[in-house]
Amino acid sequence: MDQTAQPTDFFTPAESSKANIRALTNRVLSASCIIISLLTLVPLFSIVYLLLQKGLPLLQPAVFTTLPPAAGMVGGGFGNAVLGTLLMVGIGLVIAAPLGILSAIYINEYSPASRLANAVRFVAKLLTGIPSIICGVFAFAVVVLTTGQFSAYAGGVALAVLMLPTILLTSEQALMGVQNAYREASYGLGATKFQTITRIVLPDAVSAIMTGIMLAVARAAGETAPLIFTALFSQFWAKSFNEPTASLSVLIYNFSTVPFPYQVQMAWTASLVLVFLVTVANITAQLAFSKKE
Repeated sequence: MDQTAQPTDFFTPAESSKANIRALTNRVLSASCIIISLLTLVPLFSIVYLLLQKGLPLLQPAVFTTLPPAAGMVGGGFGNAVLGTLLMVGIGLVIAAPLGILSAIYINEYSPASRLANAVRFVAKLLTGIPSIICGVFAFAVVVLTTGQFSAYAGGVALAVLMLPTILLTSEQALMGVQNAYREASYGLGATKFQTITRIVLPDAVSAIMTGIMLAVARAAGETAPLIFTALFSQFWAKSFNEPTASLSVLIYNFSTVPFPYQVQMAWTASLVLVFLVTVANITAQLAFSKKE
């Protein structure tokens, strides 16, 4: 007689029915997840398709080197708005990135359970939910009223306030993701806390930190209200940081509300360029700072 038969080879009818029900439920839930995932992509692809359809006709090299046309005029571009967007996002990043990363290092590595650390986390989470226009009003009161004029500096400060909580919270999560065994091994070899953070923890977390920074940049690049309050707009090239400066988001807002077809179409083209710039920045950062396995 064959003695190799296993007990699991024999199922009662009730057990077999339960197994079939579980298998069917698993297939139904898996299919539902796939369908829901595909449905969430529909808005994204529809937006991209609409931007390509409406924005491509005017997309040519001249739009990056010429100034916006006057009301009702045909021709021109938005080179000054592209430059202004890069300038103000850059200013905001220079302010927010060091503050956010250093704050995350302190509350995660030096004093994770202190009252100050808990207060910083609480305030950062509150700031993520504050409307962007409030950040614009804050920068207007602090910078514009102090200096007496709209400027790229003021716009950069407003964008920095928007970016700071995102960078801080994502950087803290990135540092928390570094295994404690790395820290303990570093301490065991005689390294100080500062050496451990700079040579072990930060290099391991840099990919996730950059992801958070690019999320903050993507949000800041598309903001309109803070820049209306701080940088206003200009039809000319920016000659300094201390004067009204054009931006893509404000140009899109201005041109999309006028009754002139050419300006409306240029707003679509500017939207396409803005999406392209943010996408390229994200992909470049991911490729440059991704972990090498």
